[in-house]
Amino acid sequence: MELDSHPLVPAAAPARRPLRKRPLFWILISAAGALVVIAAMFTAVMPLSSDALRERIVQALSDKLDSDVELGELQLRVFPVVRIEGADLKIRRRESSKTYPPLIIVKSFHVDASIAGVARKHVDHVQLTGLTINIAPKPERRRQEEIKARREDDKPTATTGEQTAEEKRNDPIKDAGVVLDRVDTDDAQLVIHPEERDKAPKIWAIHMLTMYDLGAVRSWPFRAVLTNAIPPGEIAVKGDFGPWNRVEPGDTPLDGRFDFARADLSVFKGISGTLSSKGSFDGTLEEIHAEGETDTPDFTVKVGGHPFPLHTTYQALIDGTNGNTRLEKIDASFLKSHLIAKGAVIDAPKGEHGRTVQLDVNMDNARIEDVMTMAVPTPKPPMNGALRLVTKFLLPPGESDVSQRLRLDGHFAIARAHFTSYDIQAKINELSKRGRGKVEDVKNQNVVSDFDGRFKLGGGALQIPDLTFAVPGAKVELAGSYALKPETLAFKGQLLIDAMVSDTVTGWKKWLMKPADTIFKRSDGNGSAIPIQINGTRSDPKFGLDVRSVFKRRG
Repeated sequence: MELDSHPLVPAAAPARRPLRKRPLFWILISAAGALVVIAAMFTAVMPLSSDALRERIVQALSDKLDSDVELGELQLRVFPVVRIEGADLKIRRRESSKTYPPLIIVKSFHVDASIAGVARKHVDHVQLTGLTINIAPKPERRRQEEIKARREDDKPTATTGEQTAEEKRNDPIKDAGVVLDRVDTDDAQLVIHPEERDKAPKIWAIHMLTMYDLGAVRSWPFRAVLTNAIPPGEIAVKGDFGPWNRVEPGDTPLDGRFDFARADLSVFKGISGTLSSKGSFDGTLEEIHAEGETDTPDFTVKVGGHPFPLHTTYQALIDGTNGNTRLEKIDASFLKSHLIAKGAVIDAPKGEHGRTVQLDVNMDNARIEDVMTMAVPTPKPPMNGALRLVTKFLLPPGESDVSQRLRLDGHFAIARAHFTSYDIQAKINELSKRGRGKVEDVKNQNVVSDFDGRFKLGGGALQIPDLTFAVPGAKVELAGSYALKPETLAFKGQLLIDAMVSDTVTGWKKWLMKPADTIFKRSDGNGSAIPIQINGTRSDPKFGLDVRSVFKRRG
């Protein structure tokens, strides 16, 4: 599951591969593209020739954005309304190297304004086509900042009443001059370039973006629709952005709400379902705080095959520079169980694509039958009972099934469990009866079982270094592994019972088993300890005496 863009997150949960709110950053940073035409509006207050207008636009953008500007064809019409049409606009920061594409590329744009509006420094409409915003990796941006800082330090000290470089660095635009009443862009792109040169850039599609009052001193309303690639779906966003901080763009404020409808989770191998998410966000481009909820009425883990409803609420902090998300809290509920988690969704290691999900999961109020509904393909869960579980959850990026990539490391306890299979529960009842030496007791009483153990899941195999299973009169201590796909068992341990071995049978067998009392007698003299092994499959386990361990004990 490549968790590139996800309104959650999580949703791990299993991994609700929580859907992250990085799409909000895509929308809002694209507003910078609209800013490139603000300076052009300054030139609309008086009619000019096309060549003169081009020169003025290039000069204004260069000064205002401290950038190198290229502008191709430009046409001007001033009657009956002012209309400017341009193409091939490219803006590159002066401090940037030629390693990465220009910060902003606009294939074409047109500007419409009325004479009366121009007189009021208002432009009716701006349309951008083919907008691409290229975000260089952090090292490149740091290099640009260092070069710019040296340039600022070389400038003369500000006189009284003027802002210093440091003051400007923390000061948003105070007077944008011309206001763009409406700016539209369709099918824009935000391209995030990774630090590793061998990794392909991440490209996010902005299906539609409309901004209002762009350039006003106050914040600028906007609405947008994003086409989300993974999982596929559309995100509708509405909010306020700005005013733009020209010296420190990352400090530009934003807030709003989002709605992500009918995201198809089947693109992630191993799970499926239709997810919807909604919520709110605020902060700055550098640090976005988001909170929301998700609903997946048909969440399904492939290995189990049973759809069930999954609901989550979450709080997250998104690094707008790279999309890394800190999941401050995930609160998930499914069937009658509940879990709390926190963690992060971060970039994959060098040489890999996608995102890594890391979570600390705590299930303090859950049922084992709900977890088994998720993971076991039987018509009904094999067991029911109260479950407590604490685990580290790690889902690396990759193309393989989620069950193969998932890593778990934790502890669990199951209290007062019953097996839903009559045959298995009957064997548990029989074990308890014989363990207490009550073999002649004809009463058929269902006993409860308690489980406790540590576990590690990785590579499709569940490793259990220690597991205890207890019923009245008997206790099983085991260690081994369980392979998820073939569902095979490989465990060894010992069966501790309160009775002597001969007391577990009746009649002549009782006297025949008397020598075994000495062999299997516990060191404390209270009952017996019998080495055992469990093999076979989950549906057909094979229980037997671990003969090798018996001989080792006697030796």
